[in-house]
Amino acid sequence: MTPQDASDANDNRWSDLDRPPLGAAALRRALMREGGLWSQVDVVQRTGSTNSDLVDRAVKGEASEGAVLIAEEQTSGRGRLDRQWTAPPRSGLFFSVLLNPAEVPVARWGWLPLLTGVAVATGLSRAAGVDTALKWPNDLLVTVGGEERKAGGILAERAGDQGVVIGVGINVTLRADELPVPQAGSLALAGATGTDRDPLLRAVLRSLEQWYGKWRRSGGDPAASGLQETYAAGCATLGRVVRADLPGDRSVSGEAVAVDGDGRLVLATENGVQEPVGAGDIVHLRPA
Repeated sequence: MTPQDASDANDNRWSDLDRPPLGAAALRRALMREGGLWSQVDVVQRTGSTNSDLVDRAVKGEASEGAVLIAEEQTSGRGRLDRQWTAPPRSGLFFSVLLNPAEVPVARWGWLPLLTGVAVATGLSRAAGVDTALKWPNDLLVTVGGEERKAGGILAERAGDQGVVIGVGINVTLRADELPVPQAGSLALAGATGTDRDPLLRAVLRSLEQWYGKWRRSGGDPAASGLQETYAAGCATLGRVVRADLPGDRSVSGEAVAVDGDGRLVLATENGVQEPVGAGDIVHLRPA
């Protein structure tokens, strides 16, 4: 699907006065600076997937590191394991960024989704005034009515040999009658003190720039950059009994006891074995 530029789109831009459109020019002034990470900031009214669009641009050489693509609405948004991500127009933040950590060994690139989760949680705690937690590897959790709900997710995709595109989706003002599934939530439903998407996006991107810079300067070392410790401190999965549904129709259950140096979740199983899990779907079986 060809993206439609938000600045040229007049159809229903103000159809919901509680959800004003984002302004690309204001975001560029706030985020793009000499020596900074963010090199390009574009807002489109509607597209299939910001991740797909930005990967395509990167492969064609039409985007460089620090490019940010934001959509007011995604019609084919994707989460992990090819799950669909849907939300009403302007009800959340749906964006992708292009990173090129050339000086970091590729073996450490798997930390980028976890790094993004830390950056998102940090930025939102400052700007939205709401407590968040991370479900391994990269779901954003909030508490609604005493229950944990998923309010956001992160998806990383390779873009050619040198680039990684990180996609982020955050439910901001989604109302109860708009939830796609009962397990979903939003910042507003969690009692956020601020739901203006402009300052929220600025806070998240500034936080991402800071964390990415620290991680890159340390050569991607998760311990030296403080990333591993910070992720573990905010991870709601640790200390819980969980089930990991793994590729190949295999599953393993146990207590999540650590996130290792490769970003894998370490499970202590009933037979006394500590098994690292690098990919799969995690189900929380018991509260921490």
